Amino acid sequence: MTNTLNHSIATLNLSLERDIFLRTLIRELSGTLQDVVGLEEASGFISVVGERMGRQINQDYKSALEVSNLSRKQVVDVLIDLKRRIQGDFYIIEQNDEKIVFGNRVCPFAEKVLNRPAMCMMTSNVFGTIAANNLGYAKVELQETIAQGASGCRVIRQQKQHW
Repeated sequence: MTNTLNHSIATLNLSLERDIFLRTLIRELSGTLQDVVGLEEASGFISVVGERMGRQINQDYKSALEVSNLSRKQVVDVLIDLKRRIQGDFYIIEQNDEKIVFGNRVCPFAEKVLNRPAMCMMTSNVFGTIAANNLGYAKVELQETIAQGASGCRVIRQQKQHW
């Protein structure tokens, strides 16, 4: 009987696997932070995590490219590639000497990001950290986000000085 029960449980049609589990975990952690300490403080905590991840990802790309610093073009390419690898769909809307405007059609957190704007600080700080570490300065503004109900994201990465 135990074998029959185990077999039937193992064959249940559940949408539960590592990716969904981890996205749900991050959603619940950010939601708990938002509920306990508020959106601003939750965003601050997630920003710290995003900065640490940005440093690691930046180092991974520089090592893979065998460079000590990424060029302006490489930073843009890395940011788009990074999001592609984690199943986002970022693209360039506008680019000039002062700013880059990214669009995004698909959040890497998928539906788990809805009503969790603090999770967007991952993108903001990963982008900002990679850009600042290679180009000297970065301000990232999240103008629109899927988390807040927009159909896509609009992320502006501003440069204080000329690249």
